[in-house]
Amino acid sequence: MFALALSTLRHRRAVFAGGFVALFFAAALLTACGMLMDTGLRGRVAPERHAGAPIIVAGDPDAHLVEDDGDRETKPNTARARIAASLTDRVRAVPGVRSVVPEVTVPAVVDGRAVDGHGWESAALTPAVLQEGRAPAAAGEIVVDPSARHAVGTDVTVLHPLGTGTYRVVGVTARSLENPAVFLGTAEARRLTAARPGLTAIGVWPASGASVPGTAAAVRDAVHGTGATVHTGVDRGRAEFPDSGGARTKLVSMGAALGGTSLVVALLAVVGTFGLMLQQRERELALLRAVAATPGQLRRMIGREAVLLGLAATVPGAVAGLFLGSRLHAAFADLGAVPANLPLVTGPVPPAVAVAATVPAAWLAARIAARRITRLRPVEALGEAALEPPRTPWFRLVAGTIALAGAIVLGFVLSSVHTERGSGPLTPLTALAFAASAGLLGPVLTRLAVPPIVLPLRAAGQVAGLAAANLRAGARRLAAVVAPLTMMVALGSTLLFAETTIDDAAASQAEAGTVADHVAGPAVPGPAADALRRVPGVRTVTEVLHTRVRFADTPYSAQGVTPAGLSHTMDLGVRSGSLDAFGEGTMAVREGLGMNVGDVASFALADGAPVKLRVVAVYHRGLGFGDLTLPHSLVAAHVDVPMGTALIAAPGATRDALNGAAAAYPGVTLYARTSVPDGPSGSAVNYLSLGMIVAFAAISAVNTLAMATAGRVRELAMFRLAGGTRRQVLRMLRWETLTAALLATVLGVAIAYATLTAFSTGMTGSGSPHVPIGGLLAVIGATAVLAVLGTTLPARLILRRPPADIIGARE
Repeated sequence: MFALALSTLRHRRAVFAGGFVALFFAAALLTACGMLMDTGLRGRVAPERHAGAPIIVAGDPDAHLVEDDGDRETKPNTARARIAASLTDRVRAVPGVRSVVPEVTVPAVVDGRAVDGHGWESAALTPAVLQEGRAPAAAGEIVVDPSARHAVGTDVTVLHPLGTGTYRVVGVTARSLENPAVFLGTAEARRLTAARPGLTAIGVWPASGASVPGTAAAVRDAVHGTGATVHTGVDRGRAEFPDSGGARTKLVSMGAALGGTSLVVALLAVVGTFGLMLQQRERELALLRAVAATPGQLRRMIGREAVLLGLAATVPGAVAGLFLGSRLHAAFADLGAVPANLPLVTGPVPPAVAVAATVPAAWLAARIAARRITRLRPVEALGEAALEPPRTPWFRLVAGTIALAGAIVLGFVLSSVHTERGSGPLTPLTALAFAASAGLLGPVLTRLAVPPIVLPLRAAGQVAGLAAANLRAGARRLAAVVAPLTMMVALGSTLLFAETTIDDAAASQAEAGTVADHVAGPAVPGPAADALRRVPGVRTVTEVLHTRVRFADTPYSAQGVTPAGLSHTMDLGVRSGSLDAFGEGTMAVREGLGMNVGDVASFALADGAPVKLRVVAVYHRGLGFGDLTLPHSLVAAHVDVPMGTALIAAPGATRDALNGAAAAYPGVTLYARTSVPDGPSGSAVNYLSLGMIVAFAAISAVNTLAMATAGRVRELAMFRLAGGTRRQVLRMLRWETLTAALLATVLGVAIAYATLTAFSTGMTGSGSPHVPIGGLLAVIGATAVLAVLGTTLPARLILRRPPADIIGARE
């Protein structure tokens, strides 16, 4: 059978080209997704600021949580955990330690750029070398890096949690780091940490003759029980870059979600491709049945053809996936989704897994597609090949009905999911389930839809009438073409408009819930907020900090707000409870999280610190303001940058008066309530990720169209020999293609609307998804253009050959 399979592949290269393309891109996409997961699992961020110290003592970079069943969960923090300054002396006293250097970190803004301020004593941790000038000695002196572009002797204004200060530049370091830094005098840096005291790190150097591992073990024993952790080697980067752990987790989740969705899309695409391939080979397979080939022999032959084709396509596809993965990782780094200094891990596992997953998928797709023709008796097989079967196989109808029922169940589940973590993977899965049911029931749907669609074509001329006749006679072929186009429209619309639905709901809730007159930002220190409060006519100034917290099973977005006068600046849409009791030891939560008024919840703050708060209110506008609302003082004590925005209720104050108060703090800007600048968003990352899947669906659709057109080479040649011109052939094909695109658009839009309605119900509380008409027209137009190109281009190549040569050629 392998010899026959090889012979078939060698002599049917054109037929198998479509399957090769589908498997090639499937392997490439799975390899790229696997590389992201591999980077998340094994990638490490090398130290930069701490590169000069062989041992680093720092706060625990992980939060340790206990689930309801008693299991312990360890998750990465998003902020640095501080350690007590008193640990410096304890570490210095450890036998085998030669010297220690403490590090303090002050969040600051210089020329509108966020930087980390450190005491000059910690410059030895890098070590930072002066390119020009000298080290800071007095309180008003500063050393900057080259990216600041300040010469020695100039003055620079620094915005920090205690307000502002003007410093004289006395030195410039030799190079810039991933996290921009400035250096102050040691005493000045310690003074500025009053808002959040403690050290971010202690650098340790072993004594002469002492080993790094041995000294690190002794230091670890000395700080045991203090919450501090000890890092050596590349693990020092984990302490320096607290967001690297979250980025790695994000890569794993993104890679898994992309890879899982891509695998489902690939399986559907490959099943459709192999189904069309076998349609074009039905005469050959029928002849084999007629000469006594058994159904089992045919299935084994087709399965082995699929394995051989899969190996031939997936190996180069996996190699191409290595390049795709590197470009995808670079794009994520450019968008800030992962640290730029988190290198991509390239290994043999992702390509091997992609090949191991795609080849069996090809075998399974081929066996599924071959089921009908191989089960027929020899005479029936020849008849089936000569004339399209009048009925859809019962197995396909049952499978399509099951897929449709599963999609409906997924839709109901999706409508009850209120978190992005739950709805993220469920939304495309629901759309794919609907698309799969449409593909399986395609012959039935096309037979029902074609008669009313082709009626106008009959009146549009002879060529259009011929196209209508072809559509009526080729329902199975039309269904094979409509299926990938439907998946492209459904998946593209669902993924695109799920983002627009969330973004629109969040913007609407933020607009409706922000009742302040003005907003100050982007980084407002406490003294600046107090200065605004003292302006005559100001009723309330609400300081706002945004952060992430983590429960044992899921992370949540949160905002920290000052409680006084909150109702004058923010309307959260409280559904139960009251914000009157909001303050220390309490919190408010958005509806749908399973928490009610009076519940006490335990979770970890951004730096991993455990906290237990009581719920006093449940509100509606969570998309606009965050899942949780916490006291500002609590959040400020556990984030790296305790400077956020400020909402100002000032019915009796002029804008000039407010600007005058803010002018003392360079970098603090006053905005009208309706023109607040957008904050960081993950939409670009989501669009890029999901665009990869839609692009693969589009490639599959074009590939199927090209295969369908190439399979009609003899039919088109006969049309030419009967007197048809090239222009008439192309016009006929365009009519057929546009009809298929119309049918796919109707099915795809219906699938997307059903999925988005369920998604919107769960995530926004409204069953009305936000679908911009321009975006919808773009999806429909792109589908139509790709469909026409996928048909016209191969048709033009076919029409270059003389029709007599095509008819006389061997199949």
